[in-house]
Amino acid sequence: MTITVRRDDISGTRHTVRIRAHEIPVDAAVAAGGDDAGPQPHDLYDASLGACKALTVLVYARRKGIPVEEIEVVVDRDDSEERKGTYRLGTSLRVTGNLSEEQRAELLRVAGKCPLHRLMTEVKTEIETRLV
Repeated sequence: MTITVRRDDISGTRHTVRIRAHEIPVDAAVAAGGDDAGPQPHDLYDASLGACKALTVLVYARRKGIPVEEIEVVVDRDDSEERKGTYRLGTSLRVTGNLSEEQRAELLRVAGKCPLHRLMTEVKTEIETRLV
């Protein structure tokens, strides 16, 4: 799969991310010289973790017949030590429905094993950038 990021115009900092048929605006924060015309790349990184946890919990619950109604994942970022090599994300999972304590614990465990959580914490990512 290919994702394309293209600058919207010559004067601003806003770009558009294209993923299949979807477009997402991205920009730098005002403090970083942007116009805040969309989420920053860090925001998308953090949001991908929250989205993955929510979708993983929902798909698992459906497959297991667990009566989940609402799912909300809140992601809190602490990037105060990012330049020292530590980027912290805290997540909170809220799930409603007629759930037993055992089911709630099972869903929490499953959220901790979502593919993005594992990718961010267990996989070595190699990136190659070339000029074309």
